[in-house]
Amino acid sequence: MEHMRLFARSTDETEPVDPLLHPAPRPVRRRMTLISLAAILALVGALSAAYYFAMRPATLKIAVGPQGSDDVRLIQALAQVFSRDRNIVRMRSVVTDGPAASASALRTNAADLAVIRGDLPVPRNARSVAVLHKNLAVLWAPGRPGGKRKKAAGITEITQLLGKRVGVIGRTEANAGLLRVILQQYGVDPGKVESVQLAVGDVADAVQNRKVDAFLAAGPLNSKIISEALAATAATGREPVFLGLDSSEALAANHPTYEAATIPAGAFGGAPVRPSDDVKTISFSHYIVARDGVADSTIATFTQQLFSARQTVMTENPLAAKIETPDTDKDAVIPVQPGAAAYVDGDEKSFLDRYSDLIWFSLMGLSATGSLGAWFASYWRKDERNTNVSQRDRLLDMLATARRCDSCDELDAMQTEADAILRDALNCYENGAIDSAALTAFSIALEQFHNAVADRKTLLAAVPPAPVRPARPQAV
Repeated sequence: MEHMRLFARSTDETEPVDPLLHPAPRPVRRRMTLISLAAILALVGALSAAYYFAMRPATLKIAVGPQGSDDVRLIQALAQVFSRDRNIVRMRSVVTDGPAASASALRTNAADLAVIRGDLPVPRNARSVAVLHKNLAVLWAPGRPGGKRKKAAGITEITQLLGKRVGVIGRTEANAGLLRVILQQYGVDPGKVESVQLAVGDVADAVQNRKVDAFLAAGPLNSKIISEALAATAATGREPVFLGLDSSEALAANHPTYEAATIPAGAFGGAPVRPSDDVKTISFSHYIVARDGVADSTIATFTQQLFSARQTVMTENPLAAKIETPDTDKDAVIPVQPGAAAYVDGDEKSFLDRYSDLIWFSLMGLSATGSLGAWFASYWRKDERNTNVSQRDRLLDMLATARRCDSCDELDAMQTEADAILRDALNCYENGAIDSAALTAFSIALEQFHNAVADRKTLLAAVPPAPVRPARPQAV
């Protein structure tokens, strides 16, 4: 208020200022406030955008096949749950011709995830995320009509398949490779066993017309396809006779991608139950694998969502109950993905854990930027501060001059100059070139100048003017 009072006093004692010639100073402080507010809003917007992009849903393409298989139905059910629950990570299925084609899609980076068979060549860029389920190899031969199973069956041992035809259930060629592995373990030349690929709907016709002598199917223990194929065999009046793999442990030792397993009695239902006794066999895993390059945090979130959704999907698709955590050992058949391993081991990182360093360095950077900006602003105002110091010194010089001035016109001129100096000082204060303390000191000097001018004018008015002497006549 004192500054404005002095400014009003100064302008009252001088001529009015033409606003066109001397426009009023812009409200620089207000403008700087608006700029600062805009910068803060821009920073908040940038941080919000960064958080949005960091937390927005990530959609992973998963290759799975073939069309209509149990794997495709399970993955699609999981994808629906992910989408319905608005999870951070979503899935979009890419249906392929089978596990081999899915592995190829992962190898060429056409998919982020893939469902592959552990007994097929694994892409080098594949990392296991979860075991989707384990498939059992099921071998059986049709019994003789009206016979009592094994006693009436034409084939009861693996070695009896030499020179026979085996119907391989399913469209994937991988099961034909599984048959070759089994035959080699029992010393049967695979070249002397003919394999024929069949659909479930072709089983009854193949039995009735003796197109095949035995069947091989691979799938989970609760596989609908295997149950239907066994039921179709029994419907022809020829009850299935299961061919056990008594050398399953040895086969698993020779081929690490397989494990020794047992089909429990009654696993496939029926009346009488199928099988009537436990049957030894081998199993292999179907994996969900991720390619290298997918963020570990994304896979960790995906794995957590997968096992959470398993409970929901189980009611509609019992195969979801077979989902298991991957092997995290260093000598695992397929190396585990670090994000999945973090979930299994309980070492998941929260948002702050993942981005704390980034947030810290961002704050440090903002602080450094602010300090640097303040230094530059101070440097740019150096000329204004120097000018203000010069004007203050000029005001003090005018103060000394006013006290011994003998002309009111000269006093008025100095008063006008003081008003201009005051205007420049207020502009410097608005621009932040000087602080309030400097402006207060400037105001004191200005007040002393005004007092000196007023006192000098009073003194000059009280002193009568000197008489004017007549001019002397000039000599002629």
